[in-house]
Amino acid sequence: MAKIIGGLAASHTPTIGFAFDRDKRHDPVWAPIFEAFAPVQQWIADLRPDVLLFIYNDHVTSFFFDHYSAFALGVGPQWQVADEGGGARDLPPVPGHPALAAHIGRSLMADEFDMSFFQSRCLDHGCFSPLSVMCPHEPAWPVQLVPLQMGVLQFPLPSARRCFKLGQALRRAIESYPEDLRVAVVATGGLSHQVHGERAGFNNPEWDARFLDLLEQDPEQLAGMTHAEYATLGGLEGAEVIMWLVMRGALSQQVRCLHRSYYLPSMTGIATAIYEPLGQGMAPAAAERHRAHVEAQLAGAEALPGTYPFTLERSVKGYRLNRFLHQLVQPAFRARFLDDEAACLAAADLSDEERRLVRERDWQGLIRYGAIFFMLEKLGAVVGVSNLHIYAAMRGETLEVFQQTRNAPGALYSVAAKDAASLGWDTPAEPT
Repeated sequence: MAKIIGGLAASHTPTIGFAFDRDKRHDPVWAPIFEAFAPVQQWIADLRPDVLLFIYNDHVTSFFFDHYSAFALGVGPQWQVADEGGGARDLPPVPGHPALAAHIGRSLMADEFDMSFFQSRCLDHGCFSPLSVMCPHEPAWPVQLVPLQMGVLQFPLPSARRCFKLGQALRRAIESYPEDLRVAVVATGGLSHQVHGERAGFNNPEWDARFLDLLEQDPEQLAGMTHAEYATLGGLEGAEVIMWLVMRGALSQQVRCLHRSYYLPSMTGIATAIYEPLGQGMAPAAAERHRAHVEAQLAGAEALPGTYPFTLERSVKGYRLNRFLHQLVQPAFRARFLDDEAACLAAADLSDEERRLVRERDWQGLIRYGAIFFMLEKLGAVVGVSNLHIYAAMRGETLEVFQQTRNAPGALYSVAAKDAASLGWDTPAEPT
């Protein structure tokens, strides 16, 4: 089974990435940052975790307020560096662990955390600023990454206690994963700072020290605090330290602090810490019970003939294909597709098999591969195929045979609207 080998905590201010990229490690102003991260880097080198579960918040880079979630779990196979306005940092993409992420996602949902899931979104300095100093990464990163993006910029936020409980649920999720993996849970953000308004530049080193004491020894006290209390003591943006409670909740009740540092060069109190759990991991029997709990909602669905639940695993496998078909909702892309489908497919980031499925309108094959029906519906609307034609093809029947199973055999329809070309099947029959 997977094992949580430790918890790491680090500030994620862009100061850290700036100093790293410009090789400031020997500059006396910047050297304390590198000194603080050296034990973290050594711990990772010595303990060799397979996966980092990375708790961070995006800074309105890849996530915007048209859809802003409290908890968003990354389930994709790879994570690129985000461009935050001046070009992306020169760092290689870090591999994900979709199988572990899918299990964690199912487990958290089973424990009644309503998660969002994302793929193919770049990660900003909330992740890569500390990560670039934690791990050597040339020619490649030594770990896989499962990112957990926390919505801590737009109120209302999850409470500190909810974050702590999320960490406890993460522990159950990770320790019930059946593969032998060594997992470190990393929390980022803080410490005290405020970056907006007349209070910009606020810091409170005394509170930062107290927070670190309580995180190690009495996280329950931190879990009981309100956002206003965190903002009063540590600045409004400093209230993001509730993310550290997710990491702490994922560890045992008692921990050993192997390293702790603090440095305040400018706007943000920069801290690093290493914690190792002192308690035992989940017993095998308990892990088996939890896996049954995780799988309970879909148990039996696999036996339903001709039924393919759109799971996270299918979503990851079919992501490129579904993304390609989803672009058909854009008028310009739709026009290019209709004008020269072969060229559109050739230019797409698709495998040969995925191109074939689209080209041949293999509706049944598309579903079995990992396309969700609602992308087929869009393709049908663009190329003039009704929903009923698609349903019949998925059943391996002619349209006429399928229509006889309907209460209104003559009803044909699609989601095509005013921009659609003439639909032959939609032409009323001439009176005889």
